[in-house]
Amino acid sequence: MADRPTLAVVGATGAVGTVMLELLTARKNVWGEIRLIASPRSAGKTLTVRGEEVIVQALAPEVFDGVDVAMFDVPDEVSMEWGPIAAARGAIVVDNSGAFRMDPQVPLVVPEVNPEAARNRPKGIISNPNCTTLTMIVAIGALHREYGLRELIVASYQAASGAGQVGVDTLLNQINKVAGDRALGSRAGNVRQAIGEDLGPFPAPLALNVVPWAGSLRENGWSSEELKVRNESRKILGLPDLKVSATCVRVPVVTGHSLAVHAVFGAEVDAEECNELLRGAPGVVLVDDPGAGEFPMPADAVGTDPTWVGRIRRALDDPRAIDMFVTGDNLRKGAALNTAQIAELLAAELTKS
Repeated sequence: MADRPTLAVVGATGAVGTVMLELLTARKNVWGEIRLIASPRSAGKTLTVRGEEVIVQALAPEVFDGVDVAMFDVPDEVSMEWGPIAAARGAIVVDNSGAFRMDPQVPLVVPEVNPEAARNRPKGIISNPNCTTLTMIVAIGALHREYGLRELIVASYQAASGAGQVGVDTLLNQINKVAGDRALGSRAGNVRQAIGEDLGPFPAPLALNVVPWAGSLRENGWSSEELKVRNESRKILGLPDLKVSATCVRVPVVTGHSLAVHAVFGAEVDAEECNELLRGAPGVVLVDDPGAGEFPMPADAVGTDPTWVGRIRRALDDPRAIDMFVTGDNLRKGAALNTAQIAELLAAELTKS
C-alpha cells in the first residue's frame, strides 16, 4: 500500500492516551488519518494531535472500518471485548492492557528486544507488556544477548501513577495532609492518624511510607504485579524456564517506576563490559557515577523516553551475576511509547506491502 496507514487511538482521553497524542505529535509522522476513540461520554470532545484538532468518536464497531492499526489503552475488560471486534474489521490491534499478554497466540513485544515477534499475530492482536516489566526489560535484553540470562531477582519501587490518576490524586492529597508536621513518622500510628481514610487504591498510607504491595492477591501470597514480572519476562525473552523472583513495592513517587535488579547469567560477567553494552543499547541511558552523586532516579527520568540504568556492579559472591538499578517513566516507555513503537513497526510493514 502506497498511502500512509490509518491509525486509531482507543482510550484517547485517558492518562496514557494523552501521552500517546504527545508522542504522535513529537515522533516521526508515519500515519495518514488518525482517529481518536473513547467511551460515549467523551465523544464529541476535541483533542489536538500533530497540530490538528480531531473530534473524539464513540467506541463502536464501524469506527474501525478502514483502520490499519488500532492502539488500545483501555481497561482489560474493554480490550477483551473490543480488541477482537477491531481485528475482525481489519485493524491490527496493539493492546496496552493485560487482556492478551499471556495468550500464546498473541505476541508480547518490546521493539528493542523482540521486534520479530510482531510479525506472528494469528489473532491480529499484539500485546504491550506491563509497565514494571518494561522498565527493566530493555536493559536486561541487551545483557541477555551477550551473556545468556538464567535468573532474575528484583524489587520494584512503583510510582503512584501506576494505579492511575486516582493513585496520583491520593498521593498528592496525602502529602498535603502531612506537610509541615515534623512529628509525623516519629512514632507508630501518627502517619495513619494524619491521613485518615484517604487511602485511595492503596492498602496503607503512601505519603511518608513505602507499601510492599502492588496489584491483587494471588496464590501463596504473591501479587498479580509480581507474577506479571515473572511471566512477561519469560515470554518476551523466549525463556520459558527463567527463574524469576519479584517483590513489588509502592513508593511515594508520582511517576517513574524503578527496580533493583540482581541478574544471573550463564557466563561470567564484567561490570565495565556491561557498562559499555548498556551505553550503546537502543532505548537505554547510562547514569552511573556514584562518586558524583549521579544515579538513575525517577525525579530525573520522568517525562523522558529511555530506560535509565546505573549502580552497575558485579555481584560480590557470584562472578556470573550483575546488580543494577533501573528507572523509567511508566506512562511513556512503560505504556504509551512502547505501544507507539510497536505500531510504527507495523506501519513500516504495511507501507512496504
